[in-house]
Amino acid sequence: MKPEHFVGLDIGTSKVRCIVGMFDPNGENKPSIIGHGSALNRGMRRGLVVHVDEVAEAVNQAVTEAERISGIPIKRATVNVNGSHVEGFNSQGVIAISAADREITDEDRMRVEEAATIINLPQNREIVQFFAKNYSLDGQKNIKDPVGMHGIRLEVEAHMVTASTPNLRNLDMVLEKSDILPNHHSVSSLAAAEAVLTRDQKEAGTLLLDIGAGTTNMIVLEDGEVEHIAIIPIGGQHITNDLAIGLKTDLEVAERVKLEHASLIHGSSKAPISIKVNGRLDKFDHSDITMIIEARVEELLEYVQKELQKIKKDRKLPGGVVLTGGTSNLPGIVEFTRSKLELASRLARLQNIGGLVDVVEDQSFTTVVGLMLLDMLLLPALPVNTGGRFADSWSAKEIIGNVFKKIKNS
Repeated sequence: MKPEHFVGLDIGTSKVRCIVGMFDPNGENKPSIIGHGSALNRGMRRGLVVHVDEVAEAVNQAVTEAERISGIPIKRATVNVNGSHVEGFNSQGVIAISAADREITDEDRMRVEEAATIINLPQNREIVQFFAKNYSLDGQKNIKDPVGMHGIRLEVEAHMVTASTPNLRNLDMVLEKSDILPNHHSVSSLAAAEAVLTRDQKEAGTLLLDIGAGTTNMIVLEDGEVEHIAIIPIGGQHITNDLAIGLKTDLEVAERVKLEHASLIHGSSKAPISIKVNGRLDKFDHSDITMIIEARVEELLEYVQKELQKIKKDRKLPGGVVLTGGTSNLPGIVEFTRSKLELASRLARLQNIGGLVDVVEDQSFTTVVGLMLLDMLLLPALPVNTGGRFADSWSAKEIIGNVFKKIKNS
């Protein structure tokens, strides 16, 4: 039986967030948020677990708060995988159709997707997620679903996400200590995309940037398929560190400067900024703050541009750029991104979500809402070459391609 409640768990560099959802109890066929929780996380660096016990404690706090608000005991969740060790790459698989009538079945589709996963991976890496982009049948390309068609040679073009096995084991240890069983593992950018991108954006070609505290997750979607996934080890904490160095001040003061006065808008304020911490008053020039932040964000966008150049999509995405994550709240970042990447840019907005949305409308909650949606829609994971980690390819493909068809288009 399909469970009645669904849980997303975002184990981020600075915070752990948990969301509990269900189908709208009022009869509307859309997800409804019924519980949420968050806790400071001091046990991670740039998306990697460096202190298992501290991360587990943060998970326990976030989950306990979500249980208290929702009234639902949480034992399972869909969890994100983060960090620069996560990499995406393309792969191909090919099989022969041996049935007498040459009709493609679900089993044939599973076989060709399994063939695409048979690659030489280093011993310390494993597949986290698999996305079938399109199929070819006897030379006919760009087939979205070959089942029911007839042919002899079936091929698949796929995009796979791999991660470092030791880092995944550390994440498993955190979940074990927290008594949480993972239903699925997913990269943060895919989850964020599910929460905020429309069907038109996924079809046209869109880049989503999830700018967190320690990392920036990016995903490119086109024709309803995952084209590229990358994680850049730059986030909001690097801006704080730069401010501390550039302004010659404490990290606590630099964090306050970032949260209260940071901006990428030149000339937004000419008056000196005063920050009082522990009885000490510090004054900073606004132009210095803007210059420091601009240098770091520009560096981040240069890395993003290089990733787009790898797939020949630099300045060639009609859907533009959608920004989310806590650091996307930085004033002026939308205009700055538009200028640097030469693409239309906008802030993300949750799509068709009900319930306690006023709490989770902040950009920092986008990923965990998406993880809850994936928990709601993904089928059980396939055990092929993965240790049961990644979601079965056609369910993930269906979510991307059909954009919550079951929920949104009913």
